[in-house]
Amino acid sequence: QDAYSKRLIPVSSISRVTSVGDQKFEVITNNRNFVFRAESDADRNEWIRTLQQVAEERRSKAPERTSMSLATDSATEPADKSGFLELRGFKHKLFVVVAGDKVFLYKNAEDYRLGIGITYIEMNVGNVKEVDRRGFDLTTPYRIFSFSADSEQEKEEWVEAMQQSIAEALSNSEVAERIWAVESNRSCADCGSPKPDWASINLCVVICKRCAGEHRALGPGITKVRSLKMDRKVWTEELIKLFQQFGNAMANEFWAANVPPSEAIGPTSSSQDRRRFLIAKYREGKYRHYHPLFGNQEELDRALCVAVTTSDLKETQALLFCGASVTCDTGDSQCPTPLALAERSGQRLQMEFLLHNKTSGWLGGCLGWAELGGLPSALLCRAEFSRRWCTLQDGVLSYYESDRNAVPNGEIRVEEIVCLVNNPLHTHGIEVTFEVYTEAERLYLFGLESPDSAREWLKSLAKSFVHPCAEELLALDFERLGRLHYKGGLTLERAQEGWFALVGSTLHVCSEDGQRQEPLQLRKLQELCACPCPAGGTPWLGGRGCPPNPPPGRAGRTLYIQGERKLDFLAWVHPIQRAAGSSGDTLSEQQLTEADVPLLVDRCIDYITQCGLTSEGIYRKSGQNSKTTSLLEVLQQDARRVCLKEGEHHVDDVANTLKRFFRDLGDGLFTRQWAPDWLWATALEDEEAKVSEYRQLLGALPPVNRATLKALINHLFRVQCFSGENQMNTHNLAIVFGPTLFQTDGKDYKAGRVVEDLINHYVEIFNVNDQEMKKQQDEIMAIMKMREASSSGMQQAGDFICTVYLEEKKTETEQHVKIPATMTAEELTFEILDRRKIVMKEKDYWSCFEVNEREEA
Repeated sequence: QDAYSKRLIPVSSISRVTSVGDQKFEVITNNRNFVFRAESDADRNEWIRTLQQVAEERRSKAPERTSMSLATDSATEPADKSGFLELRGFKHKLFVVVAGDKVFLYKNAEDYRLGIGITYIEMNVGNVKEVDRRGFDLTTPYRIFSFSADSEQEKEEWVEAMQQSIAEALSNSEVAERIWAVESNRSCADCGSPKPDWASINLCVVICKRCAGEHRALGPGITKVRSLKMDRKVWTEELIKLFQQFGNAMANEFWAANVPPSEAIGPTSSSQDRRRFLIAKYREGKYRHYHPLFGNQEELDRALCVAVTTSDLKETQALLFCGASVTCDTGDSQCPTPLALAERSGQRLQMEFLLHNKTSGWLGGCLGWAELGGLPSALLCRAEFSRRWCTLQDGVLSYYESDRNAVPNGEIRVEEIVCLVNNPLHTHGIEVTFEVYTEAERLYLFGLESPDSAREWLKSLAKSFVHPCAEELLALDFERLGRLHYKGGLTLERAQEGWFALVGSTLHVCSEDGQRQEPLQLRKLQELCACPCPAGGTPWLGGRGCPPNPPPGRAGRTLYIQGERKLDFLAWVHPIQRAAGSSGDTLSEQQLTEADVPLLVDRCIDYITQCGLTSEGIYRKSGQNSKTTSLLEVLQQDARRVCLKEGEHHVDDVANTLKRFFRDLGDGLFTRQWAPDWLWATALEDEEAKVSEYRQLLGALPPVNRATLKALINHLFRVQCFSGENQMNTHNLAIVFGPTLFQTDGKDYKAGRVVEDLINHYVEIFNVNDQEMKKQQDEIMAIMKMREASSSGMQQAGDFICTVYLEEKKTETEQHVKIPATMTAEELTFEILDRRKIVMKEKDYWSCFEVNEREEA
C-alpha cells in the first residue's frame, strides 16, 4: 500500500459529519464537502462518531492555524520555503511547503491557506538529489518524488531548503533541552517565539530560526550563529554552562534595555521588520544599557582586566560591547591579555566568553569607499553592505568606519588569503561582487558599483597574495584564483602546493616550482569524482582527462586537488563540477571527448556500434518514449557517469535518444547560419563541384560541430555496411536523419539528400586517409566475426580474449582474460587483483593501461 495519502483534511476545519445513505458519510468543512464510503454501516457509524468527537475536542481548544495540521501539528510552523513545483505524475503544478522537518504537498495556494493538503513527507527518511538543470528528486524508502522548478536558481533554493529540513529531522535535541532548562532561554531573545533552536554563541542569546537568518546577514563579526541541534561539535561543556548561566534574560538586560514598544518585534513579524530591529539592536546598539565608562577606552580596558578575574559575566558583557578591547594590553608580562588573566584566575566561563568574542566588531566588510592606488571607489561587503573605507597597504586589507578613522574595524592579511572569487554581475543584488576566503575558514563578501574598480581591486589583491612563481595566472580573466594542494601523475604519495585559476571550463595550474602545466579542459575530463579523506579531513577532488591538443602517443593525466579547509574546498569543487558538466543545449556547451565530440553522442554511437549494427530497422524503429526521455536526461546531466550495457538498455531506445538529442539541439548540427547553404548545395549537378562545396561548408562549421558531424557520418557509414542485416541502406538512413539533423518537418527532400551525399562521399568530404579507412574496415571485420561467433554460440557477442600483465611484462605475471565489450577498466583491475589474491589497501593506487602493438600506452 502507498505510504503517502491522496488527500488530507485538517480536523480543525471540520464543521460536522453526517450520514448520507448506505455505508456513506459526508465530512463538511468550512468551504467544501467530502463524501466517503465505509465497508459497512457499522464502520460508517464508528467513523462518524470518532470524527465528531475529535472535531469537538479540537474546537474546544485554542484556535490554531489550520495548515494541514496532521497528528503532529508540525505544519503550524512557519514555512521555510513555499511555492509551485512540477511533480511527475501530476498534470498541474503543486503548491509545495517545506516546514520544519516535513515537506507538504497541496493542489494550490488556496488549499494551503485552508489547510487541505494532498500528503506530507517525513524528511528523516528523505534524501535530495539534483538530476538536471531544473529537476531534483526527493527519495524516500517508499517513493521517489521527481520535482521540477521554473529555473536553476529556484531548484538550488528548493534543494537547500529540503536538505536543511533533512538535517533538522536528523538533529539531536540534547543540547537544546539543557539550554532550555533556563526559563528565559525557552523563548527567542529577539521576537519571543517558543522553543528557539538556534543561538548566537558570542552574544549568548538563544534565537528562533527566522531571527537566526537575519543574524547571519549581520555577519560573523557581530553575531556567530549556530544550531542547538545540528552543530554538535561547537557545544562544549563550557559553552553550554555559559548559556545556562547567562541566559536570554541577562543578555536582554543589556541589549534590549530601552526598546520602545512601537519598535519591538514578535513571532509573526516580517523579515523586513526583523532585519530592521536586529540591525538597530546589535549593530547600532540602539537599545543597549550603556556602561558608565562608555567613551573612555583606557578605563574600559582597565575595568575589563579586573572583571575577567571574577565570575561577573554581566560586567564583562557590558564592558566588551561598550568598547573594551578583548586583546588590550593588561600591563602584566606573564598574562598580557584579558584571556590570559581569566585563565590564571580559573574563570573558565569568562575564558569561553572572551574566546567567542575575540573578533567582535563588524568584520564582514561593507558598502563604502575604498582607496586603491590613490583612486577612490565604492566598495560593498557582506549581506547588508554597510559603508566602510578600505585600504590595501603593506600586505594588509583594512576597513574603517570612515576615511576619518585611524583605527580599522578589521583587517585581512594577504598571506592568509587562499582563494579569490570573481562573481557574475548582480549576483548579490549589486553590480559587482567578489569573495575572499582565508585560512581561518572565513568568507568575506565585497562588492562595488563599478566593474572597472572591481577588476582593479581583484588584480591588486591577487598580485599581493599569489606567489611570484604563478604570476602568469594574473593575466587571465579568472573566475576563481587561489592555492590548493594537489597530487598528479605517478607521484600520488605526496601532495604539493600549487596555484589554480578557473577560466570558463578551463583549469590552469602552476606548480610550486614555478612550472606551468598544460591547462585542463574540464568538459573533456574522462572522470570527475570526490574522494573522501581517510583521516576525516578535507576530501579530495579527482579528475582524469587530457590536455588540449595532446601530441600523438601522449596519454592523459590524473589530478587530485584539495583545499586548505573544507570551506575553501567547497568553493572550488562545486564550480569545477559545474564547469565540467553540460551547461546548455548547443554542441560546444556539452561534455566532450578528446576529439571534440559530445560525450553523449560518443556513448550512444559506441553502444550501437557494439550491440546494434545488425539490429533490423536500427534508427527507423522508435524506442519507448519514457525510456528515451529518461536516458537523455541522465546523459545530459553527466554522461561520464552513464554506462550503457547490453541487457540493460535496448538499442532502439539508445538510437532514439541520439536522434532526439540532434533534433532538440540548440542552433542545430549544421548551425542556423550555414544550414541553408548545405541545402542549396544539393542542387549542384556536377558531383565534383558538389563535393567541393560540401568540403568548404564543412570547414566553415565550428570545430565541435565539424568533429561531431564527422563522427556521426562515420557511424552511419558503418551502419549501411550492414544493410543486408539491418535493412538500413544509405537512402533509408538519409530519410531518417535528414529531418532530424536539419530540424525540419521532413517535407523538404533536400535535407535527406545532404545526409545521403555525406555518406556516399564520406572519404572525399572528410578527407579520410588510407590508414583511417583500413582501421575502420578492420573494426567492421572484427564486429562481423564477433556476430558470427555469437550466432554460432562460440562466445558472447562483444567478448575479446586479452593478455594482461601485472606490473611487469613477464611470463609469470601474464593473465589471459575474456573481456566483454561493456567491462570497465576498474572491473578489469579488480578481476586481475582477485585472481592473484591481492588485497587492496587503503592508500593503494592501481592503474590500468591499454597498450598498442608498439607498446605505447
